[in-house]
Amino acid sequence: MLDFLELISRAIDRLNLVVGRLVSWVTLLVVLVVFTDVVMRYAFNTSFVFTQELEWHLFAFIFLMGAGYTLLREGHVRVDIIYQRLDRRGRAWVDLAGVVVFLLPGCYLVIATAIPFVVSSYLTGEGSPDPGGIPHRWLLKACVPAGFLLLGLQGISMAIKAIRVLAGRETD
Repeated sequence: MLDFLELISRAIDRLNLVVGRLVSWVTLLVVLVVFTDVVMRYAFNTSFVFTQELEWHLFAFIFLMGAGYTLLREGHVRVDIIYQRLDRRGRAWVDLAGVVVFLLPGCYLVIATAIPFVVSSYLTGEGSPDPGGIPHRWLLKACVPAGFLLLGLQGISMAIKAIRVLAGRETD
């Protein structure tokens, strides 16, 4: 059973690695979009609503879709006053409890709350209220449940790793 769970954990890790690579390219894209917007604004004294909206759409995509990858790479802020002093098993207990008590219920609440907004946005054909803005706002709103799904999946992977440590079957 633990070997099967490790396969699941590795598959989740691979998924978030792929998404993390995609997000890194989108990060480059947002830099180019902001650069273009700044050049257009200051060199040509013009600006486009589409470009400005694209900046925050891409930023939201990066933030939401990159959360699972950030957890995989242990990049989230953590208060390590106690955690760093614990041995590997103690850290595994803290990780497991944190995932089960806080992360997974939080992800569930966000996903369950966000889905009706995505569906409503899709059904009404919601787009930018500004002329020349980005249409299909439901695509951006869909990043909320998708991003928290990836974060929740990475939490499951983290819990599996903690269980393996507690069972004496540590993974690297």
